[in-house]
Parts: sequence; C-alpha cells; structure tokens
Amino acid sequence: MGSLRPFWGFVLVLWIVVAGGAAPLLAEDEIPTLFDPKVTTLDNGLEVVVLEDHRAPIVTHMVWYKVGAADENPLKSGIAHFLEHLMFKGTDKLAPGEFSAIVAKNGGQENAFTSQDYTAYFQNVSVDKLPLFMEMEADRMSNLALTDETVGPELNVILEERSQRTDNNPNALFGEQFDAAQFLAHPYGTPVIGWRHELEKLTTQDAIDWYNTYYAPNNAILIVAGDVKADEVFALAEKYYGPIPAREIPKRERVQEPPQLAKRVVEMKDKRVRQPSWRQSYLAPSARSEDQKNVRALEVLSQILGGGVTSRIYSDLVVDRKIATSAGAYYSSGSYDKSTFVVYGSPTPDHSLDDVEAAVQAIIKDVIENGVTEQELTRAKKRMLADAVYARDSIRGAANIFGSALASGETIEQIVNWPKHISDVTPEEIQKAAQQVFDERQSVVGRLLPEDAKS
Repeated sequence: MGSLRPFWGFVLVLWIVVAGGAAPLLAEDEIPTLFDPKVTTLDNGLEVVVLEDHRAPIVTHMVWYKVGAADENPLKSGIAHFLEHLMFKGTDKLAPGEFSAIVAKNGGQENAFTSQDYTAYFQNVSVDKLPLFMEMEADRMSNLALTDETVGPELNVILEERSQRTDNNPNALFGEQFDAAQFLAHPYGTPVIGWRHELEKLTTQDAIDWYNTYYAPNNAILIVAGDVKADEVFALAEKYYGPIPAREIPKRERVQEPPQLAKRVVEMKDKRVRQPSWRQSYLAPSARSEDQKNVRALEVLSQILGGGVTSRIYSDLVVDRKIATSAGAYYSSGSYDKSTFVVYGSPTPDHSLDDVEAAVQAIIKDVIENGVTEQELTRAKKRMLADAVYARDSIRGAANIFGSALASGETIEQIVNWPKHISDVTPEEIQKAAQQVFDERQSVVGRLLPEDAKS
C-alpha cells in the first residue's frame, strides 16, 4: 500500500506504444495495435474493461476509484490514502486482515495505491480464483466496517509511514515544498500522504464520510487482464458488482491555477543531504487536454531530452562535459488537471548547481530556437517502441495503463490510438510544444543543498 504522484506519463511511454517512429519506420496501415479491449458498463454505472491475454493461466483484477488526494476537502489532507489502508480492515463478512489472509492462502498477490487522481486495488491470482476475489472486492466496495478500534491504530501506521518516507527523507521533504511552489492554488500542491498536522486530526467519521461519498460502482472502473474471456468476465461482474447500487457522486470540481506570472526559486538545506541537486519544473498540459498533438509532442520531447544515455541532456552533461553525475528530463502527462515537465541534474564535485542549470538551459534554448533533428525524432520513437515491446509481457502493466488513464479522464480511443498519434509527431510540432511549455513565468527552480553549502 502506498501513495503515488500521477505517473501516467512514465507508464504511458514505457508500456503502451507498440508502433512508433518517423515515417520511414512504419507506414500508417502497418502500425499494429497492442490492445483490443472489450468494454461494457453495468446498469449501476461500473465500467468494465477486459484485456484478454492467454499466454498463462493468471489474471490481474483491479478496481480503480476515480477519486484521489486532489479531491480532498480543505483540512482533510491524507484522507484518500488513509481510506486506502482502511479498506483492508474488514467488512460485515470478513474480519480485519482476513481479506489479505485469503489472498495469501490462495497463492495470490495484492496491493493498493493512491495518487492525486485515483485510488486502486489489485490482486494477481490464478484464473480459477477470479470469482473469489471479485466477490471479496465487491464486498468491500459496499460493506466496509469501520470502528474506532480499527481506525485509530491505522492512523498511527500512516503517521509512521509519513515519518519514514517523508519526514526522515530530505529529498521527499524538498519535493513537498517544490510541488507547493509549483501549484499556487490547485490541490496538486498538497502531498498525497497529507500534511502531518492535518493527518493527526483525521477521525473515523472522516473515513466513513469519504467512503460513503466516493466508493460506489458508478465512480469505479473494473479492469481484468489475463487468461479470461470477456463475456465470462462481464457475467461475473454482473453477478458480484451488479447488485451494488449507484450513488450520487459529487462533480469533480477543483480549484484551478490562476495565471502564473513569476518564476519561483525554492532552496532547501539539510544536514542529511550528501549530493546537491537541481531541478526546474514547468506547468504543462495533461493527456486530457484538447490539444492532443501538443501533449504527444511533449511526450516525445521528454524522450529526446531525458530518455537514457543517448538523450540530449544526459549525453551532454554527464557523458561529454562531465558536469553532472546524473541529469535528464521527464513529463508526467497522466494527470486529470495540469501537469509538469521537469528537467534536473546533480553536479560532479568540481561543478556547481549553477553549472548544471546553465547547461540545461542552453539545451532548452537550442530546442526552442532550432528544434530537434529527424535523427533524434526517429531514435526517440524507436526507443519508445523497444521499451514497450519488452514491457508488454506484463499483464498487470496493461491493466495499469487502462486503469490510470481512464481514472484520469482519458478515453479508450485515446489509449488505443496512442501509437499512431506518437508516430505522427513531427519536428515542427515538438518545437512548437517546447516554445509553449518552457515559459519561465510558469516554472519553479529547486535547489537542494547540504546544510553547510554556499547558496
């Protein structure tokens, strides 16, 4: 169980593309399709997606709720992640911990995670156990039983998790400060795990209210991937999830960002820091944007700038000039609202954060003024293709792609047609996208330093 930042940009690039590249790589009618999803919606609003894969007698069963940390009410940060933990604390039929014990007894694996935009639960099991786990997951969708006796100790677990993963980690603490500076008003500036002073005040009733408000079939997506037939899965879904009544779900309305007019600089010093680091984040569109060409161009650009040892930033700063020990870029397109495009680097001992920043900014300036080459474009698409061909062997990976994308507001069509959209990206579109996203006024510079370092 854990909390996640939106990660669809990473997952998308890694998993989904099965045909990419500049025009010479594949003709339009030769672009294969990795997924052939079968989709239905039950009368109670539950969307069911089946991804058939008959290579092994196993299945991944996932339920994604279209609610995450960014949907929390003021003063209640962390409740989405807290409820994720509490979903394992029993129902009217199962005692606390019994759900996990049954999964283990049947040789399955399970976990759950929370992001800003969704909360997901999954089991990897042999295909013959699918009805059992579907029955149990449907049970806790509608019959979760929470008491002070089970909630109180779990809150202590969450507080300890925050201590271990965030409060004792200067990089994590800095990340919270950095995100809060990037998002002036939007709740993406609040950490998924929550602020400690608000976590400490969460109650059993807060958890019950969250569950009763958002955990309903018409606010969920069921993804089943593996050695199954779609019609049989649809019948099982109707049997176990179908009787759960729909609820009125609040419309997803979040505070949106005001115009960002000033570059911000966040500097933090901590005695636990051994390696200084620099980053710069730019406000960027998400995959839900109407301008799909711009989003896809940014995805390819992130590969050109930061995709491995041959990328522009890494090869220049780390390999050729030896300014940095690590450097790169990434773009997380998979969020419901505005996302970010990030460049970063850590200097070698004989260089400074200023050296890293100047070198990265020179590369960005060159892309803005001169664009990228056809060779870079072709290499980036081939890299994305190679990663996906290797990664598509994971059944859970396929389920993750569809679940995270659909829960973040994308459509089946967008997911299925992603390979073609990537293959259509041109150098001109990439240059235009770079000119739009690399706006200093909508950026944050972050500097993380040892306590005794000079600024």
